[in-house]
Amino acid sequence: MRLLAYALYAAGLAWFLITDGVPTDRLVIAGLIVGGLLLTRIGAGWRELGRVVVDWLPFTAVLVLYDRTRALADALGLPLHEQDVLDVERALFGGTEPTLWLQQHLYDPAVVHWYDVGCTLVYSSHFLVTPVLAAALWLRERATWLRYISRVVALSAAGLVTYCLFPQAPPWYAARSGLTEPIARLSARGWIPLHLGDVSQTLEHAQREGANPVAAMPSLHTAFAVLVAVMAVTRLRSRWRWLALLYPLAMGFTLVYTGEHYVLDLLAGAAYALAVHAALCRWEQRRGRVLAAA
Repeated sequence: MRLLAYALYAAGLAWFLITDGVPTDRLVIAGLIVGGLLLTRIGAGWRELGRVVVDWLPFTAVLVLYDRTRALADALGLPLHEQDVLDVERALFGGTEPTLWLQQHLYDPAVVHWYDVGCTLVYSSHFLVTPVLAAALWLRERATWLRYISRVVALSAAGLVTYCLFPQAPPWYAARSGLTEPIARLSARGWIPLHLGDVSQTLEHAQREGANPVAAMPSLHTAFAVLVAVMAVTRLRSRWRWLALLYPLAMGFTLVYTGEHYVLDLLAGAAYALAVHAALCRWEQRRGRVLAAA
């Protein structure tokens, strides 16, 4: 029965990807992952099936809440940071805007280059890598999954609080406000030569309707990429594990080039990820000593 369920799930997933493209909606991704994990517990009893749902509720709730911060930030009525952050970015790079410089040297409105495709794939991986890694850890070792998921939840919560208290516009938004030269938003552009226009439209719709356009500080794209790299470097033993550090670097370049974030946002995102990881490591060590002494 389990093998048959796997086959039906694989067929359904393939049909979904062909007809709707790669999912970017948080609830859809969570539903697909939880559905797949439930199949692994067929025959294990209702308790195990219920554990799948209970374990994944906080994770899914935090990611969905992330997409709803726009309304909360608007309700608080705090001023939007645009010019001040842009001035700091320029001062940090001697008067140059990294996003504007990259687009002036690399972006061609008439041609989609190979690096445009690569940037789109890296950008879109943000929606999949974190939940897929969580699912893999849940299946492999629940204790490691708990350590990882606690960091994801804490990091998301820290980002949500910052977004509400410090709403900040990304480069493309500041350009639209006339604060700098025109900057194109290129994160979905790479789907064009892959003949996946439906994915491009889905991503653009999610960015326009679901995501918070003034949630740039810190960059959670960078924060989660750093967290994934930290988990890979600290948990794996292969000498190739250091290649995981290329992921946040690729994500950082992508976010700046595509107009989604300032370099300041990337630095803040990396700092948030490392601070959350360090704080939870200290708490876990202290808790372990307390349990050992009990």
